[in-house]
Amino acid sequence: MSLNCNEINLVLSELNLEGAFIQDIIQPGYDTLALYTYKEGSAKTLLICTAQNSVRINETRRKITKNPKPLRFMEFLKSKIKGCRINTCAQIGLERVIKMELSHSDDERFNMYIRLWNNAANVILCDENDFVLDSMFRRPERYEMKGETFIPPAVIEEKLKDAEERFPIRNWSKGVLGGERSAPLGEGVAEKAEGVRSEGKAFPSFNEYIDWWYSEHADNLSRESLLEKAEKWYEGVKSKRENALNNLLNKQEEFKNAPQLKHQGDLIMSYAHLIDGTSKYLECEDYESGKRVRLLIDPKKSGQENAAEYYKNYKKAVSGAEELEHDIQIARLQLEKLEKQYADILAEKNPVKIEQMLRRDSTPAQKQKKSHPGLDYTVNGWLIYVGRDANENDELLRHHVRGEDLWLHVRDFAGGYVFIKAQKNKTVPLDILLDAANLAVYYSKARTNTKVDLYYTHVKYLRRAKNGPKGLVIPTQEKNLCVTPDKARLSRLDFLHEESMI
Repeated sequence: MSLNCNEINLVLSELNLEGAFIQDIIQPGYDTLALYTYKEGSAKTLLICTAQNSVRINETRRKITKNPKPLRFMEFLKSKIKGCRINTCAQIGLERVIKMELSHSDDERFNMYIRLWNNAANVILCDENDFVLDSMFRRPERYEMKGETFIPPAVIEEKLKDAEERFPIRNWSKGVLGGERSAPLGEGVAEKAEGVRSEGKAFPSFNEYIDWWYSEHADNLSRESLLEKAEKWYEGVKSKRENALNNLLNKQEEFKNAPQLKHQGDLIMSYAHLIDGTSKYLECEDYESGKRVRLLIDPKKSGQENAAEYYKNYKKAVSGAEELEHDIQIARLQLEKLEKQYADILAEKNPVKIEQMLRRDSTPAQKQKKSHPGLDYTVNGWLIYVGRDANENDELLRHHVRGEDLWLHVRDFAGGYVFIKAQKNKTVPLDILLDAANLAVYYSKARTNTKVDLYYTHVKYLRRAKNGPKGLVIPTQEKNLCVTPDKARLSRLDFLHEESMI
């Protein structure tokens, strides 16, 4: 339910914005805008919402939280109308379109139109001649684009007749919370604003009633509807993560039989003389249990070769069990994080903040735009970038690192570049250097070596190889570093990386 024409007039009469100054502008979401105004010692936050079935304009006393990433229209409005004086603010006839005339001290003037139609709401900033400078939603079919001319709706006299009877103001309570209205009501409107209690609540102004009503009962952007959406999101994500954890636990149970594979390899070595070259099974007595066992073998291979296959599978199982333990920790951490996120949403009272939390948390990881290629790790406040191929190496080198950043690369083997971002007046700690070195080894052809030499230097001492392949550089003033790949260190880094991605 959107505001009707008489409700808009009542809201504007209470706001009394003529002569106020726009101190700041915040856009918490793509369809919501907040103007911070100040007039004669009184500060007001004007909320403009263009979401379908929640279209409105009203004063709010709720905290308007900033969007994690500054939005285009907010940045544009800040550059144009921040600090402007609101000369006039009135509805055009009863067309649910508000015209706000603005001006700077240097006589630069603007017209801002706020259209409060349910299916076509928009905020459009024009110059004083109504040439469109930009709009919240760019709609070419309506000529609401930069360079077009905005045509305000014509005032139709027939619509003005009996408008107050045809478009009544919804009932609200007045005066019970204390204090008088901040501004007088418009003529013919005050009588419609009867002091009727709404759901046991009482409100000193229509603006406060509207702010409460939409935050609790609107189809969109109300706390009730957002919590329903949050519950669906929570149940869906929780089910997926619990299934993933159960699958990992089942695999872990399977890997508990790893010692049996080694024992079976030992049995094959002990009874290799029984392999006849035709049977796919070796039947022998288990010298530990005393029972007869039947082992699957390849009759074309020798006893030593068949045993080697069992030993190989044993090593894989042991290694897989170690990796599974790490994956299980991550899965449990994800569930704990999800529970905390949902609890935070349930505890939050501000619908604007809930909408932001849901929008950010429900965005699929593959759709989240990364600010840089490759991987990143944050360890004790130090940021490490990892390029995994020539393209990522080149992109990081060109656009994401600076001269004082540290560069590491494995000697004599192809591999990724690792960068440690510099911190002012700080030397890279040895532990961070070893973390970066192990990452450089892991993302190189030297991954399986027991000892690996690396060189490192500052980015400013790298020179591109003339006519060389993409990303190839020649270092100078480099230093040598010899490391033994540390699996535990890599596991810890991987754990930190996974935790940051949750």
